[in-house]
Amino acid sequence: MDAMRRTQAENTRKAVSRALDACKQKQASATAAVVVGDAKEAICQAVEDMRADLLVLGSRGLGMVKRAFLGSVSDYLAHHARCPVLIVKPPNEARHK
Repeated sequence: MDAMRRTQAENTRKAVSRALDACKQKQASATAAVVVGDAKEAICQAVEDMRADLLVLGSRGLGMVKRAFLGSVSDYLAHHARCPVLIVKPPNEARHK
């Protein structure tokens, strides 16, 4: 279990680092946060705490059936976050796998 947590933490760190590097290359100011807990509530709280101007998040492209059962974090945040929300869809090839 500890090995899984360490791997997950490392993968998260790498993903956040890549995102921040992409912003830096485009001369965009960005702050990242890793939150723990229910994603919908934790991200909403982080947006408020950070006084974010814009929330950028990805969409996994689950499809209507999975989204109906699992709920969509991006859909929830689009309606409940206290700042504008930009939802980034995966590239076409990733959505069709």
